[in-house]
Amino acid sequence: MSTKNKTDLSKGINEKKAYAKYMIDEITHIIKTCGKRDPGSEGEKKSCEYMAEVLKKDCGCEDVKLESYTVSPRAFYGWIYFTMTFVLLAIAAFFFIPVVGIPLIIAGFAIVLIQFGFYKKLLDPIFKKKTSHNVTAIKKCSGEVKRRIIFNGHPDATWEWPVNYALGGVGFEGHAIIAVVGALYYLALSIAHVIKSGIAPLMPDLSDPVVIAGLVGLIFVPFMVGLYFMVNYKRVVDGANDNLTGCYMGIAVLKYLKDEGIELENTEVGVILTGSEEIGLRGSKAWAEAHKDEFKDVPTFFYAFDTINESKYLMANYRDLNGTVKSDAEVADLFYEAAIEAGVPCKKGWIPPLGGAVDAAGFTQGGFRAAGVTGLNHKLERYYHTRLDSYDNLNEEGIANCFAATVKTLEMFDNGAKQ
Repeated sequence: MSTKNKTDLSKGINEKKAYAKYMIDEITHIIKTCGKRDPGSEGEKKSCEYMAEVLKKDCGCEDVKLESYTVSPRAFYGWIYFTMTFVLLAIAAFFFIPVVGIPLIIAGFAIVLIQFGFYKKLLDPIFKKKTSHNVTAIKKCSGEVKRRIIFNGHPDATWEWPVNYALGGVGFEGHAIIAVVGALYYLALSIAHVIKSGIAPLMPDLSDPVVIAGLVGLIFVPFMVGLYFMVNYKRVVDGANDNLTGCYMGIAVLKYLKDEGIELENTEVGVILTGSEEIGLRGSKAWAEAHKDEFKDVPTFFYAFDTINESKYLMANYRDLNGTVKSDAEVADLFYEAAIEAGVPCKKGWIPPLGGAVDAAGFTQGGFRAAGVTGLNHKLERYYHTRLDSYDNLNEEGIANCFAATVKTLEMFDNGAKQ
């Protein structure tokens, strides 16, 4: 029969505002001193090195490692150039050789689905390589290791989405949807044209209703051309919310333990910072591959935090990667229940199609027990992936509440919940 006293971390929950301020101060410092942190950049590396030192000196982590891996930063959005070019060629072919357009549009959709929908490395081999970095830090327990909890965030920031900055989420998503509808429109018309007129080259009959419909459809072309400018590679956003908030959630929990001199007896606490999340979860996938035979000796829960902003959006995610990856339900349940126990608003939810992914999906696909925690509106806010995502646009209340829920999660986990 166990005689272990119950761990009580209520002081950390009560001091959530102080630790939120600590996180905001640290996020501000990184943005001001480390430079732009696009995937595989020197700024991303500097931020990893800085946080690794914080984990050593201020958080009591005896084991801190900086690991490198190769990425192709431009490949993730590379589908734009292939898909849109194929579709525009198909539109031109529609009027003369419509049969050519059918495989072009299908190929374009296949590329975007594989590269952007499922985060596979279809185009990576043909784009320039860079070196990205991960940080792994472990705070050992005082006795026998019986369980382990790991908090994750990604230090990299993305390039700006100009349409979201100019028009907000409705404009951004509307632009993309119109372009997709246009491509499907011409796919259907091309099939109809082939059925009606055959596959032989022909001059367009301007009295043909199918050809007339094709001419009307040219209204879609400006939206398709506009997708070439979906990403502005000349401007890297600050990434304060997305995702230094996620990085510092686990760091702040470890700092609280160090500040209070709390040594857990049987629970290891880790922080993993995975770079290049913004180009297809490359850091978490690289980490999972490099450590595939580790961290499975005892029950180990991974929590990937991403874009912690307003409290009303705090969510434990049960599906990830555009809804295609199932998270570990017990891991998600524990955070949700801990949040409610700590008096923090929290929802159960998922990352829907076109919603992207967080690094939990990379860990899950690598065979680890993981769930994502997000704090953003999936109907995109104007700050998302734009220059507005800076240190002067952080939400102290949302960060504080997520911290309180995370501390409670650790407390419940250490006391044997969900294992």
